[in-house]
This record gives sequence, structure tokens and C-alpha cells, in this order.
Amino acid sequence: MDTIRFIMVGGFLGAGKTTTLARLARFYMNRGQKVGLVTNDQAQDLVDTHSLREQGFPVEEVAGACFCCKFDDLLDKVGKLEVDQRPHVILAEPVGSCTDLVATVVQPLKDLYGARFSVAPYAVLFKPSHGLKILRNEKGGFSPKAEYIFRKQLEEADAILINRIDELSALEVEELYRLVESQYAGVPVLRVSALNGNGFDSLTQLLDQEGNFGKKILDIDYDIYADGEAELGWLNSSVRVKADKNFALDSLLMDVVQGLKQDLHGSGAEVAHLKAIGLWEGFFGVANLVSSEGKAELSLPSRCQVAEADVIVNARVAIDPEELKERVQRVVGAACKKVGAQVQEHQTQSFRPGRPQPTHRYASAAT
Repeated sequence: MDTIRFIMVGGFLGAGKTTTLARLARFYMNRGQKVGLVTNDQAQDLVDTHSLREQGFPVEEVAGACFCCKFDDLLDKVGKLEVDQRPHVILAEPVGSCTDLVATVVQPLKDLYGARFSVAPYAVLFKPSHGLKILRNEKGGFSPKAEYIFRKQLEEADAILINRIDELSALEVEELYRLVESQYAGVPVLRVSALNGNGFDSLTQLLDQEGNFGKKILDIDYDIYADGEAELGWLNSSVRVKADKNFALDSLLMDVVQGLKQDLHGSGAEVAHLKAIGLWEGFFGVANLVSSEGKAELSLPSRCQVAEADVIVNARVAIDPEELKERVQRVVGAACKKVGAQVQEHQTQSFRPGRPQPTHRYASAAT
């Protein structure tokens, strides 16, 4: 049997990985190839998994830690997709606060499972809303320890993808390009929009390449790395909401995300990513926010009226997890009340990520 092409796309929280994987999946399917997707999160009830499944993609999820710490689970999920889908291509999305993936995922796959997988160049999405401040060395946004993770993600990339160019002016795109090119010399830099597909011809050509890729082993301080991850409050919350009459599902989702933005603004807590998905009987919608200074967006509208829905909120915010939980519950309750709905049942996980403990870590590139 031919090897499976394994494509992992990294990037910080809110960089656009899920939208990128969905667009890549459609590209490979249109090329006549079967695909399987693997998502990854520190907890269950990931909005991205539900969103991709609702779009019709075969998706498995690795929950509880990053791919590096759940390497065997990653292989198990890929194995399930192999049995169920017989894919030509696996698309993998790691946790957005994770780095050191070349030493802990790419190298083990190439060295231990080279007969099973053909590993593509490791591309990392650059998130402009936080990245511009970080590369300019401006204050604001995340702490130096969280910025350390952001920079390390770029350092191990085979290619850096400046995403969301559709949201930027030509001058902003050019400045970002110059900053990335000067600080990560010799690394290919592509300008892309996962939303409208600009630049994706160059991306797919890059991902088809064979060569001396996946060998950038980081010199990384795991104490700083762990502290940077632990600064983020992590919340996954699912609720069932019900009303006596129909309400606009998209309005509810936007009220949740916009309400959280406003509620968190006064606390000074930096938002890494907020996502909310509403699902009911084949309908779904997604709203999100990728930074405190950004705007809430309805990224995937449902355009439907419902009297009942399952709503899942994912929040990654630099704030105490218990405070984040209280704020989310308050905002969701207020948004439901506004549309005449009530929260009937809910389940919430809120915590700080633990210290990464990789299953494998290669000190040097073996292959």
C-alpha cells in the first residue's frame, strides 16, 4: 500500500488553522484523493471538531494534551481513519499553544513510521493580530513567556504562512513580510488567506514537495514553555438551550462572543481565541474572536431560526480559569435571556494546561 501523506499545519491560537485545513481538504478531495482530519485540544468538546464534521469531513479528535504528549493516541486516531476512510492524505491540526512539534511529532513519524507515512513540509500559520506586536517588540497582548511559544513555533517551521491577508492593507502585509523574512532568514514565507483561498496554489505546491524538511530541532526551555501555556485559562463549555419560540441562532452566537469580548475588556485579560458553535438538526453556525482588539465575526453563518440548540464555547484567555468560567456562564446566560431561551443543561471544563511531557523527543534529526 502507498504511504499516506501526513500534513500538519501549526500556528498560534486563532491563526486560522481550522479554516486552512478545511480548504486544503477540499483541494485534495477535488484532486480525487480521500482525506482524513485529526484535531487536537487540551480538553473535549472542541468547536473545530464539530465544525469540520458538520462540513462533511471525516474527523477524529485527540483530546487531553497536544499531539506531542498523546503521540500514541494520534497514531490510533489516524489508524481509525485508515480503516474507515482509506485516506490518501491526513491533515492534522495541533493545539495552538504547542511548539517543539518537529522533535516530538515530525521526527518520530519519519523515523519510526516512514514506511507508513510520507511527511509533508511543516508549515506554520502566522497570526497578524498578535504577531505584528511580537515581531515589533511592542508591549501589550501576551506576556514574554507566551510570546516565547509564538516565536518558537515560527522558528521550527519549514515555511511560514502569513494568514488573513484579506483583513490587512497592502502596506501591512508588506511590513509583516519584511519582519518575518528578516527575523527568520532563509525560511520560505507565503502570503495566504484561508478565508478566500488567495495564495493557496503556492501552499499546495509547497506541501507536495519532497526534500530536506522537518529537521529543525529547537533549542527550547521547557520551563518557559510550560509557564507560557499555563498563563492561559482554558475553557470548553457545552450547553443545551431551549425557548418557547424560534430565535436566530447566529444572533445568539454573536451575542455570546461579543458579550465575552466586552466582559473581558475591563479585566485586561488578553484573548487568544474565542469560538462558539451552535448546532441543531443539520444546521450549524460559528462565531469567533481572535484577539482582544479584534472584532467578533460570524465565520460560518447558519442563517436559521431554531427553538432549541446545542451551543459549545471554547475560550483561550490569559485569565484565571475559574474567573473565566464564571464570566462565560454569565455571558451565555445573558445572551440566552436576550433571545428568550433558557440554559437547560451544561458541562464545562476550565483549567490551565499542564506541563508538556512528550512521548518522544528527538535531540537531533534522525531522518
